[in-house]
Amino acid sequence: MRHITALRNVRVRGEGLATRAVDLIFDGGLITAVEPAADLDAPGAEEVDGHGLLAMPTVVNAHAHVDKSWLGLEWQSYGGEGGTDGRIRHERARRDELGIPSVERTREVLQAFVEYGTTALRTHVDVDLGVGLRGIEAVREAVAEWEGALHAEIVAFPQDGVLRRDGVADLLRQAVRAGAEHVGGLDPAGIDRDPVGQVDVLLGIAADEGCGIDMHLHDSAELGAFQMDLVIERADRLGLHGRMNFAHGFAIAQVGESRRRDLLQAMGELGMTFTTVAPLRLPQLPLHEFDDAGVPFAFGTDGIRDLWSPYGTGDTLGIAWQYARSASIVRDEDLQRVMDLATRSAARFVGREVHDLVVGAPADVVLVDAEHEMDALVRVPRRELVVGAGRILHTAG
Repeated sequence: MRHITALRNVRVRGEGLATRAVDLIFDGGLITAVEPAADLDAPGAEEVDGHGLLAMPTVVNAHAHVDKSWLGLEWQSYGGEGGTDGRIRHERARRDELGIPSVERTREVLQAFVEYGTTALRTHVDVDLGVGLRGIEAVREAVAEWEGALHAEIVAFPQDGVLRRDGVADLLRQAVRAGAEHVGGLDPAGIDRDPVGQVDVLLGIAADEGCGIDMHLHDSAELGAFQMDLVIERADRLGLHGRMNFAHGFAIAQVGESRRRDLLQAMGELGMTFTTVAPLRLPQLPLHEFDDAGVPFAFGTDGIRDLWSPYGTGDTLGIAWQYARSASIVRDEDLQRVMDLATRSAARFVGREVHDLVVGAPADVVLVDAEHEMDALVRVPRRELVVGAGRILHTAG
């Protein structure tokens, strides 16, 4: 990983469709200056000539499972039963033989993320009676290999349920006390069959330990909306403002407009957020309704090449494209908004105050050959150069 002090002659977002040529100056892993591009014959030894490529903040992956993948191994045929519970059982039956979780498997996923321009992520890591906290330890070790150039927040995730296995709740509390930034949850009704019990346990841990909550909700329509109501009520009562995220949350796009409006208004008042993997064949989160209610959302890859599905590459920009295309987003201002959701606006999902090409922000930059950011979204071009904390992490070819 080569340290650099400047990215010279790159283009950044300007007004409307315009871009402007600048030099990005780095020091101590931060952007320290954004200057008009200087007319230099050649860059210095610790500088890189961007050759007029478009510079963007790196793409944030706000919902990953870096502990689960068989990426880097030979092809694993899909097996087991369908449905959330069926996939859980299949994964539990086969994960040990594939070295899941392990540093080696996690390393492959993180490398893919970086090559696709991601340097900051939030990852769910399984915590259950079979692996204990071993998965979290493996993820931390793999992230540490990037020596601070890759930033990851961890969600202690009860993939096998919270209440149906005695001892999982205690493991989740241990994980948070050991440094996990968030405690996770999974379908309180569909998996634990005790929505009130699971929500009380998880939000109780968050209230006691001061962590965030990031809850998977796959349950659809009114059942999912009911669980959102339940979480909103408990979060309000416990004073957990700004600490709750719903992942997937298919129900929000499936209920009627007035029901959704009431849910979003309540979420906005409590500072709640959403993450989506832009699932195909399901309604997408309504961009303007979320913005009007003040409920931020961000994109994630979910699992990639794992025992749940052979699909996935690690390209979160591709997920943003999938969302925009599926939601029929075509106007410039909306395309730019989607790009912001994938980059700048996702700062809060990875514990950052700012994630942008501005002074004081982390020196996390991706270069692409594109006319502007809207063009980059609709074409999803190759990532030519990826910089994290002022270090070159990947170059195309």
